[in-house]
Amino acid sequence: MQVSIEATSTLERRLTITIPAARIEADVEKQLKDAAKNVRIDGFRKGKVPSKIVKQRYGKGIRQDVLSDIIRTSFYEAVTQEKLNPAGTPSIEPKSDIEGQDFEFVATFEVFPEIALADFSAAEIEKQSAEVADADVDTMIETLRKQQASWNNVERASQDGDRVTMDFEGFVDGEAFDGGKAEGYELVLGSNTMIPGFETGLLGAKAGDDVELSVAFPEEYHAENLKGKPAIFKVKVTAVAEPVLPELSAEFFSKFGVEEQSEEGFRAEIRKNMERELKNALRNKTKTMVLDALCRLNPIAIPAALISDEVDTLRRQAVQQFGGDVEKFDLNMLPAELFKDQAEQRVRNGLLLAEVIRVNEIKADEARVGAFVEEMSAAYQQPEEVKAYFLNDKQQRRQIEAVIVEDVAVETLLAAAKVNEVSVSYEEAIKPAASKNADA
Repeated sequence: MQVSIEATSTLERRLTITIPAARIEADVEKQLKDAAKNVRIDGFRKGKVPSKIVKQRYGKGIRQDVLSDIIRTSFYEAVTQEKLNPAGTPSIEPKSDIEGQDFEFVATFEVFPEIALADFSAAEIEKQSAEVADADVDTMIETLRKQQASWNNVERASQDGDRVTMDFEGFVDGEAFDGGKAEGYELVLGSNTMIPGFETGLLGAKAGDDVELSVAFPEEYHAENLKGKPAIFKVKVTAVAEPVLPELSAEFFSKFGVEEQSEEGFRAEIRKNMERELKNALRNKTKTMVLDALCRLNPIAIPAALISDEVDTLRRQAVQQFGGDVEKFDLNMLPAELFKDQAEQRVRNGLLLAEVIRVNEIKADEARVGAFVEEMSAAYQQPEEVKAYFLNDKQQRRQIEAVIVEDVAVETLLAAAKVNEVSVSYEEAIKPAASKNADA
């Protein structure tokens, strides 16, 4: 086998592989002999069909099967010989296929980038810390009460926090537009679910009022034909209702899976859940900041094949998130551009973290696996059953070990960086950190 290699770009490689005719013919002959033992042709006993007839009938198909096998095996022999690390499936182009002559084909593919990690002591990381204050627990309980609120119709003018029921129709340039009309629509004033100016324009309205709202669609509005356009909405208010918050009772507590009968016990349970959420939020923020710094210090080229695979993964996740059937949904209906930046970022993070893990020989030890499962299962009503499931299911355990290995890698990087501790409020801490490398 002869192999020549050409670097057509930073990551793309073009292998030209030549297979000696003798190797092909030997494999073809062997396959023909095996076939002759089993084929049935009228006029001949099984195993007694002349090789010439077997070749006439099956030779072409057998040769194609042999070539397919040879292409596959010789490609991997070649990349092993040339010490290449392919990323994705190669594109195969046969160059010549004449019986009795050497067979030549070209394999074009990308390779994983070679990574030499920069010294992470040059990184500066802002690490947030926060605590759950009594006021934060009060705010959370008030939010939960609002979620369970009932509504009483009132005759007074609407106020912030009231629910307005209405019929409306929108007009742009004097013309009604698609999606701009509704009947019996319920809107909580102050929820900021409508475009700017819509909700504030309904403050002070009463049931039976006709209100005309002059607003403008935001420049970043999702509908291209409405971006930045001024609009008039004609609104008929049919009802105004005020929220009635439930009392802090055992019945209310049970709606959130809390068995405590007292307000004190309920507050303690809420605080425990908030502290768990806070810990995860801070950990994720720190991880995002560490990965951002890792990417800034280590600019690398990324194989397009890996980005494409990750785009498909994000497409599947999007379909599942909205309750779709991935098996029946055509993923190509979701434009790749919607996911490309996120996919590229995830692949870059994965490649660099994998190198950190490899260089530092990081593994998930049993103690951390046990502690992780213990903490995670505590959020469930049957923690012991959940713990046993995660520890005994091989796939779940592998996923847990992967998370732990990444966490240890982040901790390893953090230990090498310049870390600035910043104390923030609970509300600030639980806000997701936006990566600064989405377009890197």
